[in-house]
Amino acid sequence: MEKLLLTAAEAAEVLNVGRSTVYDLIRLQLLKSVKLGRSRRIPAVACQELVARLLEMPDGWEKQHG
Repeated sequence: MEKLLLTAAEAAEVLNVGRSTVYDLIRLQLLKSVKLGRSRRIPAVACQELVARLLEMPDGWEKQHG
């Protein structure tokens, strides 16, 4: 069975970015996450949704949030 919730490190690997970038994306509310106890998890579908939104941004993420 495929994982439904990813750690920040797993999401970073899926998105091919660093773990700190994942936390930045969460802080900027560009990547959805849930809190389970003291742990933060990212729904796998949230990674797919982020990529879909990035593809729609003509100038890319960095120009709008850099």
